[in-house]
Amino acid sequence: MTLTFCRIFSRIVTEGSFLKAAESLNMTPSAVSHAVTDAESQVGFKLFNRTKNGVTLTENGRALYPAVLQLLSCEDSLNQTVDDLRGLRSGTVNLGIFNSVCTNWMPEIFRRFEETYPEIRINIYEGSYDDVIYWIKNGFAELGFLSTTCTCELSVDGRYVDPLVCIVPPDFPNREPGFISLDEMRNQHFIIQREGSDADVQMLFKKYGLQYHTSCHVLDDTSIMAMIACRRGISIMPSLTAKGLEGDLKVLRLKPEEHRVIGLAAMDPKLLSPAAKRLQKCINSFMDEQMQHQRA
Repeated sequence: MTLTFCRIFSRIVTEGSFLKAAESLNMTPSAVSHAVTDAESQVGFKLFNRTKNGVTLTENGRALYPAVLQLLSCEDSLNQTVDDLRGLRSGTVNLGIFNSVCTNWMPEIFRRFEETYPEIRINIYEGSYDDVIYWIKNGFAELGFLSTTCTCELSVDGRYVDPLVCIVPPDFPNREPGFISLDEMRNQHFIIQREGSDADVQMLFKKYGLQYHTSCHVLDDTSIMAMIACRRGISIMPSLTAKGLEGDLKVLRLKPEEHRVIGLAAMDPKLLSPAAKRLQKCINSFMDEQMQHQRA
């Protein structure tokens, strides 16, 4: 299976059709179709299901796809290294992120990085912790933001300590101003995020054997705030997530204090492409600055 076909394979998956893949690759549809037929004959099994609604991967095709992405990533890294040796600063980096990083940090990270490396393109993909882990382990993303509570054998350089806070209605009867104790949270109704998004909070519940009730399982952070505002419950979340979303609600610090640690994850930092290494350095510097501001 050639690199050329790997590019065709990946583009068909991305575009969902042979025709769109051909157009994006400046090839004829028949050339793409012939390439797929030849590859399927070579490997001895079908790679794609062809239907009236488009093209989907077969079970064998899905099993092969991560290896194709890894091969293309290695090719891109090789080309970037050659460019680097020639004094060029170009390339593309796929970066996995979760929502609170996207809204609070990425605009400034983009600004700083593009000032220094305007020829390097950053593609960001937002998802849950589980999504970021999957993207990195399957070679789709070189780097991704993660909490150190869920590394799944990835290398994570934890740099930013993000305190967990409790969001409650304005009339919540906490005893100490600005704080809430574990006892005050026991048997409360909680608004819970979907699995894969709230690993740090679940670790807190498990650590202290905290008993709670819930009838709200939501995905979006603003949905949590809306449910708290109408007194459907309270919620624990990282401070970075709560930033800018509190409105008239109270944000209480936990007693004892708990936190998550955010860092950049990679399969192997030593094997990052030159462009990814530059982005890694920029982001780590930014996170170090944020920690200094938090301590000040």
